Amino acid sequence: MNNYRKFMLLWAGELVSSIGGGLTSFGLGIYIFQKTGNASGMALMTLLAFLPGLLLRVPAGVLADRYDRRLLMMIGDGCSGLGVLYILLCMMNGGAELWQIYIGVIISSVFSALLEPAFTATITDILTKEQYSKANGLVSMAGSSRYLFSPMLAGFLLTFTDIKVILTIDICTFFLTIISAAVVRKNIATKQAAERKPFLQSMKEGWEVIAARKGLFLLILITSAVTMFMGVFQVLGEPFVLSFADSKTLGIVESVAASGMLVTSIILGIRGIKRNFVKLLGIGLFISGIGMAFFAITKNVYIICTFGFIFFAALPVANNSLDYLARTNIPEEFQGRAWGFIGFISQLGYVTAYGLSGITADAVGSATGGGVGRGASLTITASGIGLAIIAVVIVRVRRLYGLEKTDVNRTYCNVCE
Repeated sequence: MNNYRKFMLLWAGELVSSIGGGLTSFGLGIYIFQKTGNASGMALMTLLAFLPGLLLRVPAGVLADRYDRRLLMMIGDGCSGLGVLYILLCMMNGGAELWQIYIGVIISSVFSALLEPAFTATITDILTKEQYSKANGLVSMAGSSRYLFSPMLAGFLLTFTDIKVILTIDICTFFLTIISAAVVRKNIATKQAAERKPFLQSMKEGWEVIAARKGLFLLILITSAVTMFMGVFQVLGEPFVLSFADSKTLGIVESVAASGMLVTSIILGIRGIKRNFVKLLGIGLFISGIGMAFFAITKNVYIICTFGFIFFAALPVANNSLDYLARTNIPEEFQGRAWGFIGFISQLGYVTAYGLSGITADAVGSATGGGVGRGASLTITASGIGLAIIAVVIVRVRRLYGLEKTDVNRTYCNVCE
């Protein structure tokens, strides 16, 4: 089995896992909105599902550099199913309360924290630099599947069954992802650190690798602002549509919109990106910002789908460019712990969005008399404008362009000497 086939097998496992996770996320969001009637409950679920993984991302990155990355992927993916199983058991016993759902998503998030740094570092292990861009296009496609396939499938299932079936399907997907990681593990050598250093020292080295590259650190800080605006859209898009439509319509809207990411991801998976990464990052984010800003200006489903499509279509270009700029500026032996810090810092914006967007939308809706739908609409539009402004700033920061010219495996950073 050649290395690209190994990647494709891992990618297929993550694709299945993403679809299953998207089913659960969509179903639980509908369940909570129907019980509470506001955006805050959905936002809190999203925050609690996200925060443990964020806090554990840095130590998980260190583990990815110290132990078998494929084994960590198997443990993370497999054990994260325990949280979904807990929610399912609660619902089979008469229905899950909100606090029980929150406990379940926290359990899943804790174990899922092991997965992302190990998976990201594994891509560097088995692929060449020339293959990164194509691989990132496919990874974006797998990520889009939770928005492309899952909402429509979940919306369809919810018309004649209940959320317990959705949770059961998600639990079954974990077995497939574990098997794919196990097969790849048998066919790839595990890279062991030459010297086992203290855990905290390993974490410090991951930080120093990032801090040594000023342009990279600046890019990560800017990305944190980007994730804040995108997090608002992620939380409030569903309650905005649900304020005037049913779950089936929401599923169709999300799937049609996310097909934009699928189209672009397929193109990138075939062609990749070879130059002008900073400019393309800015262009991708600007177009996504425009799509977000116009997504919520009307209740017309066709207009919503159109601008949702535009938003998602531009994301793979931005994600691909960002991933390349970061990956090629991190030495291979520091990939796990460095990506742990990159994920932690860049995704702090999501914490702000998840913590405040639901409250903000409910407050604005109450103040304007338009309810949660109006509040979500205004908040999403403002965030889209903010994202477009950040995109303009990115292409004007000259220091970022130096990241395109660096090969850290030939030009070693101070930490590595």
